Parts: sequence; C-alpha cells; structure tokens
Amino acid sequence: MNWPLLSGCVVASFFLLAPAASARVIYVGPNGTVKTIADASRLAKDDDVVVIASGQYTGDVALWTQKRLTIRGEGQRPVLVAGGKSEEGKAIWVFRNGDFKVSNIEFRGARVDDQNGAGIRFENGKLTIVQCAFFDNQVGILTGNSADAELTIEKSIFAQSPRQTASLPHLLYVGRIATLRVTGSRFHGGYRGHLLKSRARVNDIRYNLLVDGDGGSASYEADFPNGGDVTLVGNVLGQSSTTENPTMVSFGSEGSTWPKSRLKMVHNTLYSKGWRPAWFLRVFKDKFTTAPEVMTRNNLLAGMGLFSMFVEGEHTGNHFALPSAMGDPAIMDFTLGASSWLRGRVDPVVPGTDGLQPRFEQVLPGSVSGIRDPAKWAPGAVQTMTRQ
Repeated sequence: MNWPLLSGCVVASFFLLAPAASARVIYVGPNGTVKTIADASRLAKDDDVVVIASGQYTGDVALWTQKRLTIRGEGQRPVLVAGGKSEEGKAIWVFRNGDFKVSNIEFRGARVDDQNGAGIRFENGKLTIVQCAFFDNQVGILTGNSADAELTIEKSIFAQSPRQTASLPHLLYVGRIATLRVTGSRFHGGYRGHLLKSRARVNDIRYNLLVDGDGGSASYEADFPNGGDVTLVGNVLGQSSTTENPTMVSFGSEGSTWPKSRLKMVHNTLYSKGWRPAWFLRVFKDKFTTAPEVMTRNNLLAGMGLFSMFVEGEHTGNHFALPSAMGDPAIMDFTLGASSWLRGRVDPVVPGTDGLQPRFEQVLPGSVSGIRDPAKWAPGAVQTMTRQ
C-alpha cells in the first residue's frame, strides 16, 4: 500500500471537507440565535445556513457578501416587508459575489428614490431562488450586468406591480449576465412594464405561467431586448384586455449585444384576451448585425393575431384556435378536451433534440408536475386533458 499517497489524500480530503464541517445554523426569530435578519447577515460565515422563522419582518433589510450561503424560511413563508427601508438604496436584500440559495421567503413593497427598488438585487455570482414570492415591488428581482453571473428561479411567484409612472416596474429584470433559468413560476398583475425582461446571454424559460390576468396592464409578457440564446418550452403566456402593448414575446428590440442570437419556441400556449389582434411573436431582425436563428414548433395561438408571418426561420406545427377551444382561461385552465380537433395535429419533438420535448406542465400557484408522452400530441403547453 502506498502510505504516503494515502496520507496525502486524507489530508487533502480534510481540507476540502473542513468548510462544510464548520458550517453553523443561524436561527432568526423571536426565539432564535438572533432576532433580526440584518444581524444574521453580519454574523453568517461561508457555508452557514440561515433559517428564518415564520412571521413578518418589517424594515429588516440586509446585505449578503458570503462566498457560499443557504437561506431558507421555516414553516409558513416568512414575509419581508420593506416598510420604507432598503439596503444601500437598492433592495430589501442585496447579494454580492457569492453562491447563494434562497427558499420559502416573501418580499413585499420595495421602494427607493430611483424607482428601481427590488425585492432582491443580485449583483454577481450565483443565485438560486426556490419557492419564493415577490409582491408589490418596483422590481421583483433586479440583477447587475456581470457577464459570468447565473440566476436560477424555480417554483416562485412574481406579482402586483405598483402603479408608478416615473419608471417601468418590471416583475423580473435581468441584466447582461451569463445565464437565466426560470422554471415552474407564476407572473401576473403587471403595470406598464414587462412580466419578464432579460438581457442574459442564455435564457432557459420552461413551464411557467406568464399570464397577466384581469386588471393587469403589462407591456410585453416576455422581453429579450438584446437577443441572446433563448429557449421557451411549455410556457403559457397570456395577454390581458388592458395590455399596454399588443406584442407578447419580443426578441431583439434594442439590438443584439451577444455574438450569436437564436430563439427556440416549442409547445407554448399564447393567449390573447384583448379585442384587438395580438402580435404573439415579434423579432426585430433589422436590429441585428447577423440575422438570428428562429425556430418555432407546436405552439398554440389562442385568439386573433400574428405569429410567424413576418419572422424568418423554421416554423412547424403551430396552430391558431379560438380561446373557447381551451377549458377556461379565466381560471387558468388551458386544457384541450379529449375530443379536441387539435389533438394529434402535431408530431412529437424528436427525443434528445436540444431537450425540447416537454416533460412537465405548470401547476398553480407556482410548481410543476411531470407528464407522460400522450398518445396524440397537441400544440401548446398543456397535454393533459384535465387539470387538478
């Protein structure tokens, strides 16, 4: 046996595991290690876990600068109310240059002087958001423009944009970062701004419900103003009758900042409730120095409007239908009946083709459920015949 080699491996393993072994759990709450989140943010070290007790925390803003940290709410989702306070004049929470995981927290009422008060300001590093909620913030999550930053959002809710006019209150606004992934999340209740706006280089948007809802007056449902590599699979996008803009998905309106841009839209349902025709997809080809690649397949367009008519690319299996073809969009039921003429009208996406075959569906209020390959594929995001 090579004892020197074995000893070296043991020593190396000790140093690799040491940070995790020294991690602490910091409890926040009336009976916790500390009483405030701000105190926890100053006390926490790399690899610690911060657990926040259920309850309301008003004006308890924080800056997080650790290299690795997990923060989670315990029990019923803790509610963080800005209450006129902000961290660094930016947000309820600010994350700076680390690898952070946040789950089961609610952020409400962020306001700052420049009208961009965010529930979370994410400046650099990696941030994963799971089962969180963002209500009545000037911006739900706002990122910086760090080219290597990564943002992942799962099973979360963004809603209730404030009625402000000085700037556009986007529910999610992502800058020129490396990657944005959004899965199983719900966006609604916009006002003048967009439900989702991203300038990221890579955008993977799957199984979300971006439906503005009654009384919502968002502009675009999904906006990618600088192009990039965008994949939209299995989403339901819905435009209200009080929308600020007939365009639902916008690509490249401000010109590309990335070397290559492409858009893939597969098995999405786009629903327009307005009386005027919608522009379901608008690609600003003239804003690109190199024409973007566009592929749309098996999308369902419910309502009057334009989809691929002025968009150069590969378009197969996309179908228009009346909103009445679906269950009841008013209660977020976008199912097609078992006898719908749309069933069997499209070919399945070839397995393994860039992971574009839908494997999940969105479930309210913010989650996903797996689906089996149906005997007959239908266009759109919903393959099941009944909703739970």
